[in-house]
Amino acid sequence: MSYKVIVIGAGVVGAATALSLVKERHQVTLIDRDSPCAGASFGNAGAIVNGSCVPTAMPGILFDVMRMLSQPHSPLTIKPSYFPRILPWLLRFVLQSRQGKVVENSVNLHALSVHAVESWHSLINNTDLSSLLRETGWLKVYEHQQTFAGTQKSRELLDLVGTPYEILSAAEIQDLEPNLAPIYQQGFYQKDSLSITNPERLVTGMVDLFIAGGGHYQQFDVTSVEAKSDGVTLEGPQGQLSADKIVLTAGAFSGNIAKQLGDSIPLDTERGYHLMMSESNKELLNRPVVNAEQSFVLSPMDTGLRMTSQVEFAGLKAKPNYDRIRALLPSAKRMLPAVDTEEQSAWMGFRPSIPDSLPVIGHSTTSQRIIYAFGHQHLGMTLAAVTGLTVADLIANRKSKVSLTAYRANRFNTL
Repeated sequence: MSYKVIVIGAGVVGAATALSLVKERHQVTLIDRDSPCAGASFGNAGAIVNGSCVPTAMPGILFDVMRMLSQPHSPLTIKPSYFPRILPWLLRFVLQSRQGKVVENSVNLHALSVHAVESWHSLINNTDLSSLLRETGWLKVYEHQQTFAGTQKSRELLDLVGTPYEILSAAEIQDLEPNLAPIYQQGFYQKDSLSITNPERLVTGMVDLFIAGGGHYQQFDVTSVEAKSDGVTLEGPQGQLSADKIVLTAGAFSGNIAKQLGDSIPLDTERGYHLMMSESNKELLNRPVVNAEQSFVLSPMDTGLRMTSQVEFAGLKAKPNYDRIRALLPSAKRMLPAVDTEEQSAWMGFRPSIPDSLPVIGHSTTSQRIIYAFGHQHLGMTLAAVTGLTVADLIANRKSKVSLTAYRANRFNTL
């Protein structure tokens, strides 16, 4: 059966969802307050980490947060004026670091991410976009044995769910990445993961495929949503839109719309940053590489070398502060001595974050005409294709690869 569907939000999850639906002959309109890929999907490190299963809230996270907030070049900052706003979210976050919750969240995260690579291939194979995916793996490097030893609990979770990985020696790191400084004693390598040479081209390319397949894109800023027995109506400055069903994929901006629909989701925004360095750097690395000590990523892309870092809690309205990521440039030079650290551009975007590190995927609690697909945190690129295909299953009333109980909108009501 064909439905008239509106997908709200044209980031990577929205684009993957819209493309999945138009392939099944639904009448689909993709809308966004801005142009496609104008938000968090534009600025990420371009990794598709197959089998990812480690939630952000791990045992001991409270002490880790306190330690990081006291460091001068910490990867985590909380704007003091925003602290009262984020406090309820932080309390929920700390509760998720209990051992039982950590294992549960890990299993449920893996249930989605184990399908990440196959879902991407299913969605864009036999198109020009498949050339943007590289089979490079995902590499983390550790300068100090003590730091690597601190990953034991994360590795135990990977072992629990069966995600393969390799522990590399200093020589093996150099074999993979000969331009890295020979200062790293241990490496952690997930060989089955992919990297994206240009996230923006991937997302806008999916939108182009969606339009070529019969879909419609419209710039539209949603101010209100009303679900009735016979359909859903959206209001905005541009007028009114109606559909049989809507899919909410608006990332960090999804919370207010979900609240209008009767679902209070503990969604906040992690503001992430990147710097782009010269295109001459793009051959220096073969894959994205994580500096584990200082929590930044150097990622080669077809437009240059991207450095991503920072988790900043300051809401959706505060101005960007690029000082902290710029302060990491000497560390990038130490990590990759041949790099030209001249800044080409700087960016800040909003990651949609939920305390248990799991997205919300499934129907709203108030209407079967509303489907949620948001809150993917650091794994938007990884989980976009499997999310889009899962939404298509929901709309077709088919059994999906993943049971959606763990991702339901009202799971927080029992906490």
